[in-house]
Amino acid sequence: MKIQSALYLVPVPISGAPVSDVIPSGNLAVVGQLRHFIVENLRTARRYLRHVDPEFPIADCSFSVLDRHTSPGEVGEMLEPLRRGEPVGVMSEAGCPAVADPGSHPVEIAQKEGLRVVPLVGPSSILMSLMASGFNGQGFAFHGYLPIDGTERKKAIKRLESESVSRQMTQIFIETPYRNNRMVALLSDILSPSTMVCVACDITDPDREDVISLRAADWKKRKYDYDKRPAIFLLYAGAKGGDRRRYEKK
Repeated sequence: MKIQSALYLVPVPISGAPVSDVIPSGNLAVVGQLRHFIVENLRTARRYLRHVDPEFPIADCSFSVLDRHTSPGEVGEMLEPLRRGEPVGVMSEAGCPAVADPGSHPVEIAQKEGLRVVPLVGPSSILMSLMASGFNGQGFAFHGYLPIDGTERKKAIKRLESESVSRQMTQIFIETPYRNNRMVALLSDILSPSTMVCVACDITDPDREDVISLRAADWKKRKYDYDKRPAIFLLYAGAKGGDRRRYEKK
């Protein structure tokens, strides 16, 4: 089936799992027809396209790099093929574009101009970690990276815990991988002992995926090594009364 003119949001794998395990075949059919791409990294984007199809016509494609150095004016220019009626794909470094990702900028422009936007199905470490945590999936927020300064970081964590209590909300954030172990230790040290903490590591990796939800007090007693591994952190302090008892050890 020939694809229509639209801005296609193209997910890519977030681990070394086989592409066929994490990317639907329908996505690959769409990607095979795209010749204009907005990408976060040119080299990895080309590598992914070659991995999907060794015969992919890279030489016939145009690539625009969208990263933290790209100016707003440049982003608008990247949509010129779409304005001419040609489909354009947006690809991030890993996972779903436009979610905690600069790919949201061309989507914003396309929406303002009334251009069609089509999100394709794919892996999101944020949503998959929430699914596996056992925490509240009705109300949650993703906060990206917490402050680097130690004092500000502690304040941010306590603020997230307080908001989780008052709004029954799951709080989600990430850390620079080489500081993951220090983050777990900090959470177990400053959070209320009964606050739930989940560490979701190497999501979708068939050999290394690890999703563990424990009370902060229990993380203090647990051995772990998450350094230099992609991880998502979640905390939930919203359960009360009978709801909280389901987290207690028997």
